Amino acid sequence: MTFLSRLVGGVLGALVLCTLGLLCARSSARAQAPAQIPPHPLTQLPQHAITPGQMLKWEKELSNWGRWGPKDQRGTLNLITQAKSLAALRLATEGMSASLHHFVEPKTTIDNNNMNVEFKHWNTTVDPKSGKPRGALDAMTFAIHDGGDTHMDALCHYPVESSRGKDVQLNYNGYPQELLPEGCGILSIDTMGKGYITRGILVDMPLLKGVEWMEARTPIFVSDLEAWEAFAKIRIGSGDAVFIRTGRWARRAKTGPWNAARETPGLHASVLPWIKQRDIAVLGGEGVVDAQPSGVDGWNRPIHSIAITIMGLPMVDNGYFEDVAAIAARLKRWEFMVSWAAIQVPHGTASPFTALATF
Repeated sequence: MTFLSRLVGGVLGALVLCTLGLLCARSSARAQAPAQIPPHPLTQLPQHAITPGQMLKWEKELSNWGRWGPKDQRGTLNLITQAKSLAALRLATEGMSASLHHFVEPKTTIDNNNMNVEFKHWNTTVDPKSGKPRGALDAMTFAIHDGGDTHMDALCHYPVESSRGKDVQLNYNGYPQELLPEGCGILSIDTMGKGYITRGILVDMPLLKGVEWMEARTPIFVSDLEAWEAFAKIRIGSGDAVFIRTGRWARRAKTGPWNAARETPGLHASVLPWIKQRDIAVLGGEGVVDAQPSGVDGWNRPIHSIAITIMGLPMVDNGYFEDVAAIAARLKRWEFMVSWAAIQVPHGTASPFTALATF
């Protein structure tokens, strides 16, 4: 199943942000089916290979359904308790902050505008006769799931894989998927809480491996994550927001854009039980979190599919981690307070993730 076909349900009514209001527009993606890209050879080794049967087992074994009650719509965000937030506040000792947000660019390139929603920004007070502005008011449109916009996926974004094609497809916590022209009828971003403060962890894979960036398609395994913990003298734990730097933006600045949605380094599917064991609250990447291609037959984005729908774990796509990486390396400290407020998009399948990391 292609990337495009798997996202049709999640992006019905591609969300559009406007400074005068939050609007929705139906996406009309009509791209031709892209050529197949082979997965990284490491994903096919016997010690790493994950079968579709194993993925279906994990749908049951890694589930958080019912953990916070039958009506829960926040998932692992429940792990960000008051005590967790207070502890995170104590990490802000230097008064230094970095944004984790990358905004969609006006110029269309191969790694953005994947939702076929044209970016527009205009002054809303322009006189139609004279062409001159009459005031300082503006508006804009863009797709929140654009490949260049940092956003947090809502828990309605992916259905359970084994329910696809059936009369009733399921979302997190067993909710039937309810798609509306403007987004989701349930488990939308505005039901997941208005904002949070927790401990943020940067996992800087290029720094660990001594490279400028990880090559496209490269998988990240549990051994890599635990090697990072040893290097950074830190342990990822319950309620943490974990951000995986792979060097997407460093590479892009030097060599230009590429189709990062189809060829990107990221987490291998075998990391899923580790994610559940550590009780991570939020998981973010610089493209999608998944290595692309995934190397798992029939599962284009296994991390997304299990994390969002089975664990109730919100994912952050297209995060910008260059500035926070620079501060962390200077301080030799890769934990920080991270704070964000979710834009309350009615029925939204995502929200721009304008988070701040504060040391």
